[in-house]
Amino acid sequence: MEKISYKEIGLDRLEEYDKIPFYYDTDKKYELKKIDNGLGGILLELVDVPHFHKDFGERSEDWKRLFDLFSWKFFVAFNEEEKMIGGCTIVINTPNCNMLEGRKDLAVLWDIRILEEYRHKGIGQHLFDMAKSFAKENGFKQLKVECQNTNPAAVNFYHKQGMELCAIYEHAYPDYPNEVQLLWYMDL
Repeated sequence: MEKISYKEIGLDRLEEYDKIPFYYDTDKKYELKKIDNGLGGILLELVDVPHFHKDFGERSEDWKRLFDLFSWKFFVAFNEEEKMIGGCTIVINTPNCNMLEGRKDLAVLWDIRILEEYRHKGIGQHLFDMAKSFAKENGFKQLKVECQNTNPAAVNFYHKQGMELCAIYEHAYPDYPNEVQLLWYMDL
């Protein structure tokens, strides 16, 4: 079994971080089923859909145009050849980042990305644990994550971590009308 190492990287290595693709493929999604127009509750039902590929296309240059990344944290998984094979980004203390809700006690897990050939090997779990530990050790009260109903692997992963689904926004993505934003929170 290949030895994987983990460490924090600085802003100077983001170009290398960008080489880890940030996408998913699926043939399922969680469909919203509103009971009595939502008044009776909302169920998320896993249904089959035609193959769906989503490449987030996010790169650090995009982030730099929008935000000051000085306080952001980047944890990375490396293979034995010291190649980046996975990573996660934690956003904190960024005043103009809406995901932080203007809060100083909230950390946002912005992304987890892993090379396809290294998926399902526990790397995402380790990176999530690093993000959670960082947030807790640095006095943040909650960890927040966004994902979409079209990414059932992410939905199931965050649920498995003990995160709580606290917000569902059907119209969060005007360019992707079939996608629903799911916001997960975890008290630390």
